[in-house]
Amino acid sequence: MMRGARIARRGLSRLAAAVETATVPRMPAFDHVPLPYDGPSAAEIARKRAEFLSPSLFHFYSNPLNIVEGKMQYLYDEHGRRYLDAFAGIATVGCGHCHPDVVDAITVQARRLQHSTVLYLNHAIGDFAEALAAKMPGDLKVVFFTNSGTEANELAIMMARLYTGSHDIISLRNSYHGNAAGTMGATAQKNWKFSVVQSGVHHAVNPDPYRGAFGSDADKYVRDVHEVIEFGTTGQVAGFISEAIQGVGGIVEMTPGYLPLAYERVRKAGGLCIADEVQVGFARVGSHFWGFETHGVVPDIVTMAKGIGNGIPLGAVVTTPEIAQVLTRRCYFNTFGGNPLCTAAGLAVLRVLEKEGLQENAHAVGSYLKDRLRALQDKHEIIGDVRGTGFMLGVELVTDRQHKTPAKDEICHAMEHMKGNFLDVFEL
Repeated sequence: MMRGARIARRGLSRLAAAVETATVPRMPAFDHVPLPYDGPSAAEIARKRAEFLSPSLFHFYSNPLNIVEGKMQYLYDEHGRRYLDAFAGIATVGCGHCHPDVVDAITVQARRLQHSTVLYLNHAIGDFAEALAAKMPGDLKVVFFTNSGTEANELAIMMARLYTGSHDIISLRNSYHGNAAGTMGATAQKNWKFSVVQSGVHHAVNPDPYRGAFGSDADKYVRDVHEVIEFGTTGQVAGFISEAIQGVGGIVEMTPGYLPLAYERVRKAGGLCIADEVQVGFARVGSHFWGFETHGVVPDIVTMAKGIGNGIPLGAVVTTPEIAQVLTRRCYFNTFGGNPLCTAAGLAVLRVLEKEGLQENAHAVGSYLKDRLRALQDKHEIIGDVRGTGFMLGVELVTDRQHKTPAKDEICHAMEHMKGNFLDVFEL
């Protein structure tokens, strides 16, 4: 333990020295002046949060940011200081904060009709569903709207069980699919799981090329899926759910060639293949619009949220007409899913992505950023891995590359410095 502590201190010392000697980068000029802020202080907001909000909430940084305004790729605190937002509201803001086209669409719709019900006709939901279906391959053209990614994944899992008549779902270790009953079962990270009934989910070995048990051997990982089916189920399964790149799990890519083989084995067992595109979808990976497309597969069900509305509470499940029929066996209804305000915003987001070439931008800028990060990896031993694609990128810090020991203290130290280690030309 003493040796580990010495290694950690040396790592922190090297990191601190690099920060102190590096030239502080200058933020580029930006034609926006934030509005004066006359609201409560960060301390007062923190007090109310502690008293009236859930104690499960946590925050980044030792002194949390009070964000009061956003404009495109930037956020502003109560003092007018500008920050480059590389987190995008947890992979949600894909068009930029307060994009005028999205704001206009929301404003126009809010003035006319905020909410009615899908029991009445309104063109907004149909227009957006048609536009979404046009972005899908194959026969994926029936859309169910929800309010979040958790809801979307819950619905997808239920539909797979209803369609196949089986209960067993296969998920991957290290995955995150939501925090309700079914999706918490599919999630495979202890930090996000409570001690409640979570039945019928089996977690296969994660095909992680960096930390995985079988390195980059796709056949061995798929063999584990086969064994899960053979020894953990009746031989028939309801479905297989996976992210193309695990987001909450640390931007973990799949071993090349794994997903087509896994889909083939699951379908042989009667299961449906569910692509969780909640974080990776909507052009974030750059090379393709959907993450599953980077693996050359066509799922049976696709779930989405986050980037679909650029911050508006909106999610969706897209599937085939045949699979969609299972919900006609009973009454399925979602009060807010697909309301006019949210679907008007979603359609505006799709149009902005296409009009401004943001998929191509994610590919070009993301590729450049990844190259620069890999150059840093060549210079600094603490960088164990650089991975991902487009704007879905991750850098893993380790105290030693051989054992891949997570550099927990060092990453916290780096995050604190990244928060404000830029000069804002607006302030100068």
